[in-house]
Amino acid sequence: MSFTLSDQDKSTLRTAAYGAVSLMAAAGAAGRPHRIATDGALALASATGLVGHVLAVKAKDIALKGESTAELADQVLPALTAAMSLLTERDPAEAGNFRRTVLVAVEAAARPGQGEPSPTMTEMARKITEALDAAGAAPAGTDRPELRKAMEEIVESGFVGVSLRVHDERGEWTGSAGAAELGGTAKPPENGHVRIGSSTKTFTAALVLRLVAEGRIALDAPVADHLPEFGLDGRITVRMLLQHTSGVFNHTGEVDADGTITPGIPIPYGATGKEWLDNRFASYRPQELVELALSKPARFEPGTSWSYSNTNYVLARLLIEKVTGRSFAEEMRRLIIGPLGLSGTVVPDTSPEIPAPYAHAYYRHEEDGRQETTDITRQNPSWVSTGGDMISTTQDLHTFVSALLGGGLLPAPLLAEMCAPRPTGIPNMDYGLGVFVVSTEGGTLISHNGAAAGHAALMYSTPDGSRTLTAALNCVDDAGLSIAAAFLNAQQRLVGEVFRGGQADPAQPAD
Repeated sequence: MSFTLSDQDKSTLRTAAYGAVSLMAAAGAAGRPHRIATDGALALASATGLVGHVLAVKAKDIALKGESTAELADQVLPALTAAMSLLTERDPAEAGNFRRTVLVAVEAAARPGQGEPSPTMTEMARKITEALDAAGAAPAGTDRPELRKAMEEIVESGFVGVSLRVHDERGEWTGSAGAAELGGTAKPPENGHVRIGSSTKTFTAALVLRLVAEGRIALDAPVADHLPEFGLDGRITVRMLLQHTSGVFNHTGEVDADGTITPGIPIPYGATGKEWLDNRFASYRPQELVELALSKPARFEPGTSWSYSNTNYVLARLLIEKVTGRSFAEEMRRLIIGPLGLSGTVVPDTSPEIPAPYAHAYYRHEEDGRQETTDITRQNPSWVSTGGDMISTTQDLHTFVSALLGGGLLPAPLLAEMCAPRPTGIPNMDYGLGVFVVSTEGGTLISHNGAAAGHAALMYSTPDGSRTLTAALNCVDDAGLSIAAAFLNAQQRLVGEVFRGGQADPAQPAD
């Protein structure tokens, strides 16, 4: 789409973008404003498309009065929302370009190389993100009764609660149904924190591909070249890890075609689940998870088949840490969380905590002949590591997947590699690099859902990132995965409503 901006429109965009940088400089620690402003302005200069042409001219029409953080915020935050509204109405792709550019500039202004951002800078970064997102909200009074009905049916199917966020041609819509905790009356928070389970894999794959773009990792290089200490098969490449074609045993256990189960470490869905429940605060090192997996026979020759394995993504974590010399969490903040302004996204490592607000997670088990239900909201996720340990929100999941598929994180060739489908044997569902490529009657969707005992997350998008569905669910889980059928139905129900006007489509298996 092509359109013309008036001089006043261009002034609005420049005031908003350079104003955001000025706001970060005003909020910065003493002695750093000039450096902060310089780094942020350099980031703005990297903008492409129509936005790039506008921001390349830092004209004298940028009129900001006052120097204090409060004075600047009063001018800049409304300008950011106005700029996004202007572009969203004319061309949503340019609106996304503007949003990403501003967030990259904000991250550049506050990057760790300058020391830890001050609390005021962190708060301003959050407000800037909110101002950018405010323009995409649906008009006041707009409701989606079909989505409310779908959520209510999901709760009736066995979930404690559900929160939903949809971005489509009708704008942004959010809602929740059910309860935040058993026996309570309060609904789940619409943007609460949730353990996103295997949606973590998309974040991890995107991080690896960012390092590929930086020239730190080669997709088709042998993993053993970087991690020789494990004695990996030399034919296993980085691509195979991200694609689940390595053949490496899944450290959380495998189910063979004949139904035989080969157990791994204690997990919520293994045997009775009681061992995991009793030790849910235990810590595992990623190295020991890999060593356990490699002590088992390989599933197949590298590259010859497909089998979902959490261990592939633990190896990807160790690869990231080896080539960068920094922790996975640090690199995730540097290349994904920081640039996108994902203020609600956490890499917990071994911490059992989850930031408020959140809906509670539960686990049901038998003890002394009685059914007992335990609140497991606090749990140490190191048993799955980067196969599924991250915490996020529906807003951050939307921001992440729309930016990723919209080209805001990866060069076009790498994004194409990420979304290139490889057969899995699952009907209508192929796998790329950290994403499922789902074939529906309404078209292709890119997705990766996740489940982590008592919590679950949905993340779906059209291939261009323009329409998304993200959701958080809380439930009473158990060793028998009795919620699995309801989870599959919930996926089908919501995907049908958002992407196919009420008609159901294939869903991913629970993981």
